[in-house]
Amino acid sequence: MKLNIAVLAGDGIGPEIIEQALKVTKAVCVKFGHELQYKHAITGACAIDKVGDPYPAATHQLCMDSDAVLFGAIGDPKFDNDPTAKVRPEQGLLRMRKQLGLYANLRPVETFESLLHKSPLRQDLVKGANFMCIRELTGGIYFGEKGRSEDGNMAYDNCVYHRDEIERILKLGFEYAMKRRKKLTVVDKANVLESSRLWRQIAQEMAPQYPEVETEYMFVDNAAMRIIQWPKSFDVMVTENMFGDILTDEASVITGSLGLLPSASIGLHTSVFEPIHGSYPQAAGKNIANPIATVLSAAMMFEYAFNLTDEGALIRKAVTASLEAGVVTEDIAGDGKSYKTSEVGDWLTDYVANN
Repeated sequence: MKLNIAVLAGDGIGPEIIEQALKVTKAVCVKFGHELQYKHAITGACAIDKVGDPYPAATHQLCMDSDAVLFGAIGDPKFDNDPTAKVRPEQGLLRMRKQLGLYANLRPVETFESLLHKSPLRQDLVKGANFMCIRELTGGIYFGEKGRSEDGNMAYDNCVYHRDEIERILKLGFEYAMKRRKKLTVVDKANVLESSRLWRQIAQEMAPQYPEVETEYMFVDNAAMRIIQWPKSFDVMVTENMFGDILTDEASVITGSLGLLPSASIGLHTSVFEPIHGSYPQAAGKNIANPIATVLSAAMMFEYAFNLTDEGALIRKAVTASLEAGVVTEDIAGDGKSYKTSEVGDWLTDYVANN
């Protein structure tokens, strides 16, 4: 099979972790006899520095012309610490999602047996936790009208959702629940927000179409507590943009490290596969960042973009083996030996090639 991917390393640790995912991807393609073609493009702070645009037209065109996008991370402290900056790296990410029509972010939350002791929660709470968070990506407060008063003392961000945006993400949620344990949790703040009341209304209208699915409705604050108290109670969770952004980061921590969880952003055009963590600028260039989330994002790319489940399964097997063997970076090594980013990537690549 011919695989044509766009590689957007981005900022901070992005280039280092993408390099490891690309090594593993190449090894998988050799192993299974696929023809891999890939091209690099700039995005984020590095793109602002080079061309003044965090998501240049050439980068967008490459994404549109590719079968999948393997994405690293964006962000730079020089923009984080300047609230007056008119052009910001994150604008590139939002524009990429909008222009590619990436309306759904899939974030699987799964614990690893060998790392249960790393979780901030008790092992009996997290052992066996395995659920899918589906976050709406192109609507809500992040894309609503925003501004400040002339004197600068008042600011506003509008949260706007249309019926079709809600219906398509809920449809995806119900469909995923049917493939899993047939339970869907719709997260909102319907007791306060009008946009949330529309979400709940539409979910209640759609639920009878999926009689096999147990549909529950939960306020976002309750969901935040439940993730900590009883993470195994979730199967598929679907929610709006900002709530999903916050809850998925919270959920990622219970696995033991933010550097372990991948994601897929899917929609109308080319899908994007990326780790859920940020650019971690403090570690950039030090060869210490955890590449596993990015490598697992490559596994999701094989599975979701190309329907190559055996290839994705081999990558997951390699990751599990590396964790069990203690071939891990310093964020999860604890008192044991820690490996460099590139060493973890080499180990995973060798495993793929020889198993």
